Amino acid sequence: MTKLTKKRKEISSNIDLNKVYKLDEAVDIIKLSSKAKFVETIEVAINLSIKTSKSDQSIKGVINLPNSLGKKIKVAVITKDEKAKSAKEAGADIVGGTDLIKSIENGSIDFDRLIATPDMMPQVGKLGQVLGPKGLMPNPKLGTVTNDIAKAVDNLKKGQIHFKNDKSGIIQAGIGKANFEKNKLIENIKVFFEAVVKSKPEGIKGSFVKKVSIASTMGLGIKVNVAELQKS
Repeated sequence: MTKLTKKRKEISSNIDLNKVYKLDEAVDIIKLSSKAKFVETIEVAINLSIKTSKSDQSIKGVINLPNSLGKKIKVAVITKDEKAKSAKEAGADIVGGTDLIKSIENGSIDFDRLIATPDMMPQVGKLGQVLGPKGLMPNPKLGTVTNDIAKAVDNLKKGQIHFKNDKSGIIQAGIGKANFEKNKLIENIKVFFEAVVKSKPEGIKGSFVKKVSIASTMGLGIKVNVAELQKS
């Protein structure tokens, strides 16, 4: 059996792992239990009633959170000519055309998100094996293949997140930092939860969400009342 550290024992003593908490109570506990030397990220995990083996039950989407994620997002843009100038003016960290594509092809991926203009996609498409496994492939459905570079960069910088279920049918995402104001964390959690619920496939009958829990980077997961999250 793994021996609990003193810090881990202190955190677990404040949490009843079998209890389902009210959202505001859970956020209070998470914030108070965040003891790391760095500012921990608050993560939400949503366990869904889906069969991941069925392609029509795959869940993915994009959401702009009302409150920034509290971290710097490094954005790269693949484009050319005037659009390259627009990307730089919008605050993109890396901007390039065929040169950037070649760099990525050689394994240089020094960014968190990638945007491309439609005219560059025939060339960007060749990077599927490199970008796909990392979840970085530009996609028009996610707003990362677009001619409106300024808007796309701004959305990503402000806290736009992409979500996708894993093989266990769980969607997990960071929605803020432990030093955020409580009301901002709650607002982000509710907006994220609503976006996931709206993505429910038509073929699923009955309850879509099995369980929701929140945790800090170094903390334990706390179960949250699902019905309360559905309130306005």
